[in-house]
Amino acid sequence: MILLISIVGSGRVGASTAFLCVSNGLDDVLLVNRSKEKALGEALDIASAIPAHSKFSIRGTDDYSELVGSDIVVITASVEVYTKDRTENMDLQVKMIKDIANKIKQYCPSAIVLIVSNPLDVLTYFFQKQSGFSRFRVIGIASSLDTSRFRYYISETLSVPQSSISNALVLGEHGDSMVPVFSGVSVGGNPLFSMIDRRDTITENVRNYWKTLRNFKSRSQFGIAKNTFDVIDAILGKKEIALPASVVLEGEYGENDVAMGVPVKINQNGVSEIQKVKLDDTESSSLKKSSEIIRNYIKSIHQ
Repeated sequence: MILLISIVGSGRVGASTAFLCVSNGLDDVLLVNRSKEKALGEALDIASAIPAHSKFSIRGTDDYSELVGSDIVVITASVEVYTKDRTENMDLQVKMIKDIANKIKQYCPSAIVLIVSNPLDVLTYFFQKQSGFSRFRVIGIASSLDTSRFRYYISETLSVPQSSISNALVLGEHGDSMVPVFSGVSVGGNPLFSMIDRRDTITENVRNYWKTLRNFKSRSQFGIAKNTFDVIDAILGKKEIALPASVVLEGEYGENDVAMGVPVKINQNGVSEIQKVKLDDTESSSLKKSSEIIRNYIKSIHQ
């Protein structure tokens, strides 16, 4: 049975995600973009990466009605590129996500939706509320990217391979208040805190990773594309994947009416479990502050 992966937004992240899906022969891909020419161009380019043995295809459009039959919809669209903070275009981004939510609800109401656009947690929240979809079918993909960056900086700080690092995790906002969880990390079987004295430097490096990257290129694309692809692959392959992701919370971690990064398991139906992990006092306090920051952003939007 051929399934359909639709990607709304054909910029760097959308195109990179589409490339991974197509080159790995995952399933049919539809690129939707406000500029039809952009969607067609990216689809034409990526089509050259279809494996010879693959039965799948890619096409581009600006017509949302072609979303009909989508099993997964990935949203990477953006009205403008942010330069200083992920929230700087928040009002316009929320308006955009509500419009997209209405279209997805109209054309593919059974789809699992992966939010990649920023501000990630705010948009995950508003998409779920606007669409009325189960909170377990609206998943913000970013905390797993932050976790990859956390693992990278541990590796660089200690000069160890990333494969020796276990249980690295970043929770909370995909933004300046994100919470790297040091207390559960082990390196080569030894607690991370037996190897470092402070968490401040690594925390700041993880939070500012995107700013450091932009000193050298315009914006990131490959890390988030790979993290998004891994979730798509798990859903379509009916496999289970465990990672942190943003979902609307209803009592988990003591939070309600907010979306933020928490540890989850995802399968073919979406989020199958929100996992509880042990945090130390510093991490618990930081996560509470992070949730309040996201909640205040949500409250600031004129609904």
